[in-house]
Amino acid sequence: MRATVVVLSLFPSVLVADIIPLTSEVSAVTLYPQGAHIVREVPFEMPAGRHEFVLKNLPASIDLSRVSVEMTGAMLGAVTGRVELVPPQDDQVSAQIAAAKAEVERLEEQLRRGDADVDRQRLAVEASAAQVAFLRGLGGAEQTVGMEAAALRELAQMIGDEVLAARQAGHAAELAAAAADRALEGLRAQLEAARRALAALQTEDKGVVQLSITASSQVASEGVITLSYLHQDAGWTPTYDMRLDKMAGRLGITRGATIWQGTGEDWEAVALTLSTVRPSAQIAPHDVLGWPRFVVDPQMPQPLQSAPLEMSSLARQGRMADTGRVVAEAEPHHGGLAVSYSYPEPVRLANRADSLQIALGTGETPAEVLAWAAPLYDDTGFMMASIINDTGEILLPTPFMRLYLDGRYMGQSRLRAPIPVGAEADLPFGAIEGLRLARTVTRNEGERGVISRSTELSEEVKIEVENLTGELWPVMLFDRVPYSEQEELDITWSASPRPNAADFDDRQGVLNWSFDLKPGAKQAVTLGYELAWPEGKILQ
Repeated sequence: MRATVVVLSLFPSVLVADIIPLTSEVSAVTLYPQGAHIVREVPFEMPAGRHEFVLKNLPASIDLSRVSVEMTGAMLGAVTGRVELVPPQDDQVSAQIAAAKAEVERLEEQLRRGDADVDRQRLAVEASAAQVAFLRGLGGAEQTVGMEAAALRELAQMIGDEVLAARQAGHAAELAAAAADRALEGLRAQLEAARRALAALQTEDKGVVQLSITASSQVASEGVITLSYLHQDAGWTPTYDMRLDKMAGRLGITRGATIWQGTGEDWEAVALTLSTVRPSAQIAPHDVLGWPRFVVDPQMPQPLQSAPLEMSSLARQGRMADTGRVVAEAEPHHGGLAVSYSYPEPVRLANRADSLQIALGTGETPAEVLAWAAPLYDDTGFMMASIINDTGEILLPTPFMRLYLDGRYMGQSRLRAPIPVGAEADLPFGAIEGLRLARTVTRNEGERGVISRSTELSEEVKIEVENLTGELWPVMLFDRVPYSEQEELDITWSASPRPNAADFDDRQGVLNWSFDLKPGAKQAVTLGYELAWPEGKILQ
């Protein structure tokens, strides 16, 4: 098979004086929500002349065509990558892995010897069974023809004694084999534990690629080769602990990050920076092209589809619808379009094994505690904290937002959209069981008259909010009325009392009432709407 070679520069291959092997480790990583910019710094020494440095321990997951190479201390020449037919690597393992391998081999040998002892005991069982079968054959008719009674008695006695002895020996051997096998159970458990311990240490992927770098210098020199590249199999997810102090009206925010990587190698003592930039996302605007319009002759009416085709069409449509601790915290750096966090300590992260959690700092902001009520769906109100993000840092979307109310853990929620600095947001903090909601609907449907030849539908909605708690609640009540974008569908509605806002938060038809509800008090809302449309049309 022909070796695949990736040429990373335009310089032609050149003859070199000698080859200098080098090994490299990851020294710094900038981690994005998806992807990582990885830097490897490799110090070197070289005599005067032209030489070739060979880096052979690069993980096979690296895309060598995207590796950037820089060098200090010498002039950089051609850079060549090889992804197949890489020469064998030196079998260098850490002392910890070597010790774990030795322990596995020791236990495997001890288990082999124990299994051999069990097998020997079971061979004795088989031998006793064979002896019994042979002795039984001695008492057959052919062997006893013509024997006198005394001789027959002696033969029978001998066979009985020997069979008994053979059975006793076989029974003893079976007991010994079972005991020896049970004695190995602890050894088997030790071996399994040793194998798991070894597997936990061998987290790096198999396979490597090779990078050859030519360099020249007129004098003996030393310097650093820097490799940098982007790897997609790594990333970080923000985490937030939201701690609401209800009486003080303050929300404490503890930021954190969960970090993972599957780059094929373990990271040891890596300088870590987290960035909110998404290199894999769209970075340029779309072009707006011209929009030609044209007219065509109307199509002739088509025959109705057969029932099987209609069912197939429906099936397709269905598928389409379907805090007193002192912790190390990363220091934020604001770059206008993004935020980066420099972690103050080097980190270790095993390939596809570790999930590292680090702290990104804390913040606090005023919070207005409200009771949100949506009787269309719920029978209780829910506590919400309304905030303006004045922490100086954007809050990023995450599935890991843990919520605490006055020190009690309330649950976990998802932050679905980013909260930029200065933006408003509403965060949930659980149900208010004593804030009860009720909603009833009365529907009237019929024809409005023969002359107008139109149909209509009207509904009346009665809503009641009752405060069974012992405290006053500022309530945000939400409901809705239908809306139309067609002139043929006429919709009118009324409400008592009138809502504080219609089309709340730019959502058409969504109504909002704001009021304070004292302990033991009730608030009733009546909502009505009428829909009228031409006869022959179907309301959707």
